[in-house]
Amino acid sequence: MKQKPVTLSKADYAILNSYKILAEGLAEYLGEGCEVVIHSLGNLEHSVIKIMNGQHTGRKEGSPITDLGLSMIKNLSDSESCHHMAYFNKTSDGIPLKSCSIAIMGEKGYVIGLLCINYYLNTPLSEFLLRFDANNNDTHSTTFAESFVDDVDELLKISLKEASDIVYNDRTITTSNKNKEIIAILNDKGIFNFKDSVVKIADMMGISKNTVYMHIRNITKKDND
Repeated sequence: MKQKPVTLSKADYAILNSYKILAEGLAEYLGEGCEVVIHSLGNLEHSVIKIMNGQHTGRKEGSPITDLGLSMIKNLSDSESCHHMAYFNKTSDGIPLKSCSIAIMGEKGYVIGLLCINYYLNTPLSEFLLRFDANNNDTHSTTFAESFVDDVDELLKISLKEASDIVYNDRTITTSNKNKEIIAILNDKGIFNFKDSVVKIADMMGISKNTVYMHIRNITKKDND
């Protein structure tokens, strides 16, 4: 049966537009060997609403959906349990790809678009590895330290220790201001967004929750001045 364009609501368009940011992030993460495409099913003749690294195929925004894309729509729409498919593929020039098509669901639970990822398998291994080299100055990535934990309490302990280490190793911070600076660091990291975090941090620091609240209020007031 011929695939027809889908009637999209205002909310559906908002959902599709939000995926454009995802496409940018994936392309940045995976490098130039990876083409990332967002298709809208509202207009099959101009379905591509976002494409990253489209230099491989010469496609651009406004390009039509592919014949394989049409088949994917039907398969993904008919499936009640799996709305993504990973597969090997080839371009018209015979270049091998590892691809994945992921259904984008609309507000009513129907498929309204596709997120397609095509990794070009002829990408030099050196280029792939360079993308994941933290010492490569040509990448746009920044190195951070991230805490992977099982529960919030563990995250609070780690964050408090990190903040305390920073403050107590800074000799320019007076003893009377150390707790305030620790709380300021935790506040900047968003730690106090967790439920009961103020009480728990206060217990760990050996101070009252009112003291923590006072410092947070003063920090917020200073930021708003």
